[in-house]
Formats: sequence, structure tokens, C-alpha cells
Amino acid sequence: MGANLVFTSNPFSGLTDVFSPLVMQTYIVLMVVAVAAGTLVDLLHKSSAKFFALQMTRTKAAAKRPLSGAQTTTIVVRTIAEAAVSGEFCRWTRRVSHVLTMYGFLLNVSVTVVLVFVYPTAMQTPAILPVLWDLGALMVLIGGSWFFFFLRANVAHDGCSPFHLGRADLFIGSLLGSAAFGLLWHFAQTTIRNPVATLAIFALYILFSTLLFVSVPWSKFAHMFYKPAVAFQKKIEEANGSSDLPTTGAIRSRGR
Repeated sequence: MGANLVFTSNPFSGLTDVFSPLVMQTYIVLMVVAVAAGTLVDLLHKSSAKFFALQMTRTKAAAKRPLSGAQTTTIVVRTIAEAAVSGEFCRWTRRVSHVLTMYGFLLNVSVTVVLVFVYPTAMQTPAILPVLWDLGALMVLIGGSWFFFFLRANVAHDGCSPFHLGRADLFIGSLLGSAAFGLLWHFAQTTIRNPVATLAIFALYILFSTLLFVSVPWSKFAHMFYKPAVAFQKKIEEANGSSDLPTTGAIRSRGR
């Protein structure tokens, strides 16, 4: 019975014995604001918005083949499809790791929002939602750990220890911490049955989650917004002839 409850009980409903559901709802809103503000700060600090605007102007001026609306739409669809399967990565191991982490994160976060805002009490929660919440966190742990221990550049290519951390690891480290302590907290609710220990694990879950969302200006969190924009711009330049880089086809031909 206990094992069943781990996967079907709303992990956030138990918090109503400690504080109002409004507290978690307010926390989520604040984290959304933190991500938006952090991304804006990152854009301003790195002048990314200015760079993209200048690049678009240069691309239009240097275009050899004006693109129609249909062609532009096709490129948008291709960019989205590529981002959906992490097509920018050539190695299948890195692609699978990235897909697991990305979709696990999106699943876990979206279900968290539903659990906290729509079903704040255990009596209301459909059993499938906590299962999906755990599944999302587990996907993050599998994909993220695969990347962290085997695929990071300094580990795979430079021979550094997997536990050698730098600022570049802030995003993946806090993401893994959030997923791991989230699962432990959910498990502890129906197995440990010690309110103090359960709240301590919950505090660690909140700590890593907060670190993940407020560290956007210093981590790689904002890259998930930049990469599709860069990929789209590159495809536009290749299509209208304004790119000064070798095309994908030319690179493959040279490789042969």
C-alpha cells in the first residue's frame, strides 16, 4: 500500500498541514518572475538582444534570395522540429541524454503547476498526475546524470573528475539536486513518516529548485531560449544566401 501511495499521492497536498496552498502558489509565481527577469538581465548583460537585432539587419541587407512567407514558415517548423529532438547534437548519446532531461524537466514543471494550482488537496488529485510528476523527475535524473558523469566536455574530453565543478555546471547541478530531493521528499512522505525529516528533505528540494530558477543570469538556463533563435537565424541565412559560413551540405561533402 505504501509503495502504491508513493506514486499516486499528491506530494504537495501534505504541505497544507504546515501552511496554506497560497504559499506554494506564490513561490511558483516568484520563480516564473525570477526566470523572466534573469533571462532579461542575461540578454542585457551579454548584449544578446542587440546582437540578434544587428544580425537580422545584416542578414536582410546581404540576402541574395528573398524568402517568401511560406519559406520562412517552413524554416520555423524545421527549427521547432529540430529543437524537439535535440537535432543540433550529432552524437546519439548526447541527443538522448538531452531529450530525456528536457522532456523530464518540462513534464515535472508542468505537472507541478497543475498540482499546486488546480489540485491543492489530496482528495481532488487524479492518481495519474503524481505518477507523471515522479516520471518527469526520474527522466531528469537519468538524462542529467548521464550528461553530468559521462558527457560533459571537461569529463569526456579533458579527463577531469566528474565531481570537478565550475560555474558552467550550476544549471545541471541544481537541476539534478531539485529532481533528486523532489523524489526523495515524495518517497519520504509515505515511508519515513517523520514530519521533521520529511520537511528537511522538502527544504533541500526547495533550495535546489530556487537555485535553479534564480541563477539564470549566471547559469546555462537561458541557453534553452537562445539555441532555437540561433538555429533559426542560421537557417534563414543559409536559405537567403547571406551566410558567410559553409553550408551543412558543403561540410558533409568535405567529410566524404
